[in-house]
Amino acid sequence: MTPSTINQQQTTKKSIDLNCDLGEGGKHDAEIMPLISSCNIACGGHFGNEASIAICIELAMKNKVNIGAHSSYPDRKNFGRLPVEISLAELKKEITEQIERVLKIAKLKKGRLHHVKPHGKFYNDLMTDVEKAEILIDVILKIDPKLVLFVPPKSVVKKLAEGKLKTMTEGFADRKYEANFRLVSRQKKGAVLTQKEVIFEQVFSMVSKGKITLENGSVLNENFDTICVHSDTPNCVEILNYLNQKLPKKNIQISRK
Repeated sequence: MTPSTINQQQTTKKSIDLNCDLGEGGKHDAEIMPLISSCNIACGGHFGNEASIAICIELAMKNKVNIGAHSSYPDRKNFGRLPVEISLAELKKEITEQIERVLKIAKLKKGRLHHVKPHGKFYNDLMTDVEKAEILIDVILKIDPKLVLFVPPKSVVKKLAEGKLKTMTEGFADRKYEANFRLVSRQKKGAVLTQKEVIFEQVFSMVSKGKITLENGSVLNENFDTICVHSDTPNCVEILNYLNQKLPKKNIQISRK
């Protein structure tokens, strides 16, 4: 390898979309929005209403952030994080209404809906549930086939969406992983990462190497398009500021895709 090749590798710049789930009743949405490139707005399933959606869309447009619909099971009591008894027909109707709610308000504000990101238990179920994955894909295709779908790595929904929708594979900055790319349950101690230095190292490894190192030393390999920091993670603003400070120093730009 020649010196010029080494220098080229060292100076090669990468970019990553940095996303956050907003409009969920948190107090820091206005502080978070300038630090991300995509937002996922709660659209009435696990949280949110037309007023909170409108506020988030206005913030996103002001900060030139991609607008996304954060669709979920209709379960405000458990914040969409627990199993829900719902028929496939009811699920299709619910998800359609949620996405269209954000789309309608975005149009009223002269904005554009960019993507859909499922939330919580619905997101996790799409790892393996063919029927629910097909419903979500069908709903998006009927609403707007140009919408991007945020998907988990190695998931059924990602595979089924190939050739139908543009997808962006998502990694989580502030969560521990299991061997099958599932997130460690929030019920387990240490499942949520809060130390900004630890989070940065995980994000840097995801973006620069396409790797996640598990506690047992084994490695998951994936090419990530977008990285999420949760707005309900303690010190999330501090974490996002740290990522915005450190990533550019490693030739990684935070940018919309």
